[in-house]
Amino acid sequence: MSSLLIYIIKASFYLAAFYLVYSFFLSKDTMYRRNRLYILLSLISSLLLPLITIQTNNPVNLPFFGRTLEEVLVTGSSNGTASESWIAGLNGSRIIFIIYLTGLFLFGSKLIIDIVELAFLIARRKIRGTNIIRFNGLSTAGFSALGSVFINAKLSPEDAIGIQKHEQNHLDHYHFFDIIFIEIIKVFLWFNPFIHLFDRSLRAVHEYQADEGCLQTGIPVSNYQILIMNQVFRTKAFNITNSFSNPTLIKKRMIMMTKKRSRTLANLKILIVLPLIAIVMIAFSSCKGKTKPAESTTEEIAPPPPPPVQTTEDNKVVAGQPIPPNAPPPPPPPPGPGPVVQNGDTAWVAVDQYPRFKGGETALSKFILENTKYPEVAKTNGIQGKVIIQFVVTENGDVKGATILKSISPELDAEALRVVGLIPKFEKPGINDGRPVPVWYTLPINFTLK
Repeated sequence: MSSLLIYIIKASFYLAAFYLVYSFFLSKDTMYRRNRLYILLSLISSLLLPLITIQTNNPVNLPFFGRTLEEVLVTGSSNGTASESWIAGLNGSRIIFIIYLTGLFLFGSKLIIDIVELAFLIARRKIRGTNIIRFNGLSTAGFSALGSVFINAKLSPEDAIGIQKHEQNHLDHYHFFDIIFIEIIKVFLWFNPFIHLFDRSLRAVHEYQADEGCLQTGIPVSNYQILIMNQVFRTKAFNITNSFSNPTLIKKRMIMMTKKRSRTLANLKILIVLPLIAIVMIAFSSCKGKTKPAESTTEEIAPPPPPPVQTTEDNKVVAGQPIPPNAPPPPPPPPGPGPVVQNGDTAWVAVDQYPRFKGGETALSKFILENTKYPEVAKTNGIQGKVIIQFVVTENGDVKGATILKSISPELDAEALRVVGLIPKFEKPGINDGRPVPVWYTLPINFTLK
């Protein structure tokens, strides 16, 4: 469910970006074919681009110290116990998802009903050898869909001819396929206002193209505008059709008929969308890379300087004088990295031999998994995520100093700290330079609901 919602959110952002470019830079041009292509490609791109994620190498600055154990995955059922009401298990994300499914069902049902009604109307009224269908009872002058032109039987012959030419232009440009395509997308993105704005813009472009085709046949602009105004109070009967008398587009159609043609260079405006797409893709990019310790109050203690060489009567060593050939060799440099100091306690992040748990780290992960319980409050509220714990294995093998590096919720944090407190004494402590030392450990516990 979460993956689907994330995809839908990304698609919505891309759709918004594409529409803003269209609204501000392209919608007022008379490049109808370009605008139609831009809208269709914007819809397709909004569905495909969310599947692409740019990977960046920005590291996460969590203060990880010492040895990092394998992640422990703790799963729980979000259904709750049998005595709990199903309402108690609902959370914000589930309610949103239920609302989304309800809208999807309503819009999908409306689309199917419209297609079935049009198919029955064609089957009942279609005359063999023509694609003209006369109808009664629908409050519209005419429309086109499914390869047929629907004309109101009450129209005068002159009006019917003009509207028939207009609707035939819709069929010649295959506008109905555009409408079906955007209606399907509306079923899945019904909540996004930009899909409805794109729908209105696409239908407007269709009308501009059909009007242009009629005017190119020699019909005077004034006569054609009178024909449109005569049908202005009629409304369309189906959402999935191109309707001649769509009242919301009358004013825009009148303006476009008399507007000066846009120049070819206006096509370059479409390039504005490229940097906008890049911005959205970067906004949805994900980071990958090795986690490096954050710079904090920790500091590396430098090894103490070697003690000064004592002078003796034999083979005396004096500062500033040449070293005798039979003088003892200087002490070797201290091996290994120094310890890390945090909150006054000294522990090591890298040692010659790490502490050994009885049965190895696999047994340690098994112990943590078997003793971790998914908190019921977190189950009920649908809380999940990865808690990261830091602790120290002392020079005696005991587990102490457990703290939260990455918090999810009080319930999950408390459970992670509790189970770390149950870890038994390590079989062997960490060894560095031949002596036992305390060592930092990092443990990720991933709480996941089914």
